[in-house]
Amino acid sequence: MTTFRAETFQNEFLPIGGSDVDAIITVTSEGGEQAAAPWLPPVGAAVVIIIDVSGSMAMPRAKIRAARKAALAAVAALRDGTMFAIVAGSGTAKVVHPTQGLVAATTQTRRAAGVAIRMIGTGGGTAISSWLMATRLLLAPYEGWVRQAILLTDGRNQDEVRLIEWALGQCADVFRCDCRGVGTDWSVDDLRRIASALLGTVDIVADPNNLSIDFEAIVNRTMGQHSADVRLRVSVPPGTVRRFVKQVAPTIEDLTERGTVIDEQTVEYPLGAWGTEERDYHVGLTVRAQGVGDELLAARVNVIAGGDDVANSRVRATWTDDPRTSTIINQRVAHYTGQEELASAIAS
Repeated sequence: MTTFRAETFQNEFLPIGGSDVDAIITVTSEGGEQAAAPWLPPVGAAVVIIIDVSGSMAMPRAKIRAARKAALAAVAALRDGTMFAIVAGSGTAKVVHPTQGLVAATTQTRRAAGVAIRMIGTGGGTAISSWLMATRLLLAPYEGWVRQAILLTDGRNQDEVRLIEWALGQCADVFRCDCRGVGTDWSVDDLRRIASALLGTVDIVADPNNLSIDFEAIVNRTMGQHSADVRLRVSVPPGTVRRFVKQVAPTIEDLTERGTVIDEQTVEYPLGAWGTEERDYHVGLTVRAQGVGDELLAARVNVIAGGDDVANSRVRATWTDDPRTSTIINQRVAHYTGQEELASAIAS
């Protein structure tokens, strides 16, 4: 059985006139039917592997050879019954296996996918929005499943900015996308934008020979996920403002603009699919200042999985005139505030 826990780390004491409240919410997920039956995912999984086959992937040819090898490793790591497809991306997107839709992973379909992967050629430009939209079409029918895409490219997206932004808007909340750049010509900004919007990771694989290990690791992580759609619900009292909600570990992602308004006091933020893991979220609030000794429930934080409330925690504020109490900075809050500032400095 899957269990979730949520725990708040903060200094709830504010000085007189203080209104900013910062808290780290640690969410932990454990167990799942998978622990008892590791060969059977408790929720369905659907995976699309997107390989850049533009002309530059043949210069040198080691890149396309490594991409084929990585795709083969990813297919081999799929559990029986996992739905999957292979997409070749250039100026357009082409599903090279199967011919349409997704197919369940079996010995036979893996073998057929291997044949299709080995036959992938190169040529054309790089239009990533078409790859994403083709992937959306493949994965959209599998609502409630763990839906994962792996995107490999060596080039710069040729789409207009508005087109890729439109595609990301269409794909958000449909599937997660982990992005990998190979070689030296790809644009980190393009891939970071995609990975951030689709709750995935981005990385450079300097040595094409390491792609297979990386692709296999992504698929293995996907196979270990037991909750397909997890959300963080933040409810605040009237007069309280949500300054931001950010994931700060294991990676830093700003979720502030991705929330779905439930009502005037409640917003839900998408956290994607989960396995057995722990993640930290920084919740920043501005409350109405109160008098000495006054207490306020600044926010109720609930973890929602599959539509059910599976864990909760509280963010509190208490006003004091004792500076020894109000000036204490919670160590976890301080740590992640520093990490966020460092990440911002690096990005700029």
